[in-house]
Amino acid sequence: MTETPDLDPEDRKIVTLARSARARNGVPEGAAVRDETGRTYVAGTVALDSLKLSALRTAVAMAVASGAKSLEAAAVVTESESASAEDRAAVRDLGGPGTPVLVAGPDGTVRTAVSAG
Repeated sequence: MTETPDLDPEDRKIVTLARSARARNGVPEGAAVRDETGRTYVAGTVALDSLKLSALRTAVAMAVASGAKSLEAAAVVTESESASAEDRAAVRDLGGPGTPVLVAGPDGTVRTAVSAG
């Protein structure tokens, strides 16, 4: 993984976890979110006939289902250049408009860091 020098160690951790989920599960995207207590939730893309969710929306859903009250940060590893509006909305719903969303390529290099808002 190419290092992003100005990335906080906790943010680097969620990028690494997202990258690992993508590779381990052989899915188009991996994502990780960190809640207000520092717990992380990691997910890959869900692509069932009856249910389709991006990795980031799945990670947010896992956080909510586990009782998280807010998010500190989110990361997605993807071929896309940016997080979709729907992904940012899910992060914003739990974390608020200022929650950072890190978008990294498959090599783990962060391409963009945008707010969920």
